[in-house]
Amino acid sequence: VRFHYGHPDVFDRLFHITRGGISKASKTINLSEDVFAGFNSTLRRGCITYHEYLQVGKGRDVGLNQISKFEAKVANGNSEQTLSRDIHRLGRRFDFFRMLSCYFTTIGFYFSSLISVLGIYVFLYGQLYLVLSGLEKALLIEARMKNIESLETALASQSFIQLGLLTGLPMVMEIGLEKGFLTALKDFVLLQLQFAAVFFTFSLGTKTHHFGRTIMYGGAKYIPTGRKVVVFHASFTENYRLYSRSHFVKGFELLLLLVVYDLFRRSYQSSMAYVLITYSVWFMTMTWLFAPFLFNPSGFDWDKIVDDWKGWNKWIKEKGGIGIQQNKSWQSWWNDEQAHLRRSGYGARLFEILLSIRFFLYQYGLVYHLDISQQSKNFLVYVLSWVVILAAFLTVKVKFIQVS
Repeated sequence: VRFHYGHPDVFDRLFHITRGGISKASKTINLSEDVFAGFNSTLRRGCITYHEYLQVGKGRDVGLNQISKFEAKVANGNSEQTLSRDIHRLGRRFDFFRMLSCYFTTIGFYFSSLISVLGIYVFLYGQLYLVLSGLEKALLIEARMKNIESLETALASQSFIQLGLLTGLPMVMEIGLEKGFLTALKDFVLLQLQFAAVFFTFSLGTKTHHFGRTIMYGGAKYIPTGRKVVVFHASFTENYRLYSRSHFVKGFELLLLLVVYDLFRRSYQSSMAYVLITYSVWFMTMTWLFAPFLFNPSGFDWDKIVDDWKGWNKWIKEKGGIGIQQNKSWQSWWNDEQAHLRRSGYGARLFEILLSIRFFLYQYGLVYHLDISQQSKNFLVYVLSWVVILAAFLTVKVKFIQVS
């Protein structure tokens, strides 16, 4: 199931021009145009071979922002592949083993990344529901009364899987077979010292965001990365534009989930159990929030931080409009970020609303678990909380209109 090797692909011209050609009709669906040529060739009983002597030099991405743009582009392309008829036809016509190979060499990696991140969200919101409803407390107290230790044993065992060591095992085995296991162990330790785990966890967020958003709303587009020298300081404005929706917002949401869960479980759960359950999520949250600054040259230089703050304030206050680029105005960037909602159908918009309902769990916890409710479970307390929220919203809106 080899489909694509990069730009130095060599095509059998006569074969392809008599079977649909290489170029594709849609710049959106066929964003990854070269892999679709491989799909075409395979669907038409062609054979794709790999010749080691065909070596062509190519510029590589070396900066975090460049790599993230490239990852975003490839994730967009894979989501369009997922929705295409080509991958559907391949899946229908392959035998079981070729179908598995096709899955894991095309869309499978991105789909499994999406499922991993969604699993973290489901896990944390499930934990939040259990702790707010009191069900977790009842389960743990009941387990202690009956001297049942299977729950803590399960937590301890699954916490080792959260380390992610299993995902690094294939790399260690490959290097071990080629160069020896001592070299493999040294390389693995060196990778950790070089913050490889931080980089790849951050990259996971990039893939997941762009793959999931394109699956929901479509509209994949080419993102130019450039081949320039990138050993320079990227401004906070640029990092904010690139990572706000994909990493920072999600990172703060996970951070809030972890903090709220920690506050409500302290009366009955040990700190060690909390650490075993959540330490990998804490690592991912901190990575999504701080990796762009860690990998940014002169990211912690005080003069650069002051300049970034001034530039970001200027960018936030600048009005948008026709001809105003995203890097000049927050309003222009925001309009472009929300463009996918304007062009999407009613189904995608309804799904977005349903996803946003998850935030009501916070309101539930604040209303019925703080002293303001006086331990009352009356529905009117919940209605009153909505009145308070609407009053606060209208107050801010009136203040904003007055300032304008």
